[in-house]
Amino acid sequence: MRSIIIVSIFLFCSMSFNSLMSQSCALDTVQYKHHVGSTMFILMTPLLDPSPKYFQLNYGHRLTPRDVLSVEAITWSYLGPIGRAYGSDFENPESDFPGEIRAYGLGLAYKRFVWKSAFVQIHSTAFRQHFLDDESKTIQTGFQLFNTCRIGYQFRLFKGRFFIEPSIAATYWPINTNLPQGFQEKEDLFSNYFLFEPGLHFGFNF
Repeated sequence: MRSIIIVSIFLFCSMSFNSLMSQSCALDTVQYKHHVGSTMFILMTPLLDPSPKYFQLNYGHRLTPRDVLSVEAITWSYLGPIGRAYGSDFENPESDFPGEIRAYGLGLAYKRFVWKSAFVQIHSTAFRQHFLDDESKTIQTGFQLFNTCRIGYQFRLFKGRFFIEPSIAATYWPINTNLPQGFQEKEDLFSNYFLFEPGLHFGFNF
């Protein structure tokens, strides 16, 4: 599933890069204090099988021309350890959980524009996780603290009202509690971080 997302993001970026560059030159002509947005991942959710049932909604406030603070609400499902690195283990069904995890989270993100529209962003999201068996019945619940460090570039369109942000990220979850034994055995086989995860976010400024 993640491999499909990666290919789609880079295809989208390569096809739209020139047109976005031509429209993003007036970056600072209009400054808006607020934005709402999400990620292109939600558009792919209905197309994937099994579906990750992913949904995300962000609200952000521009503190200064360079600093943005956001609140993020996220929910999704996943079938195996998210620390499986690119390679032979990546999304290998043999290392899937004996069921799935359904996560509901609320997080904060801080973005700093470091040069023109290039930015660094850190996210920290607290997830309540429901561990489901093969019949989609909840076995137990747990907590995960999921952190992300992201670098990217913001392209603004339509006089700054709309933006698109391709990015690359490193993720790390130092707290991941109360997994059922079968889930924990699979989780222990892999790291609690993932490197070079692509992202493609979008939003509307107002």
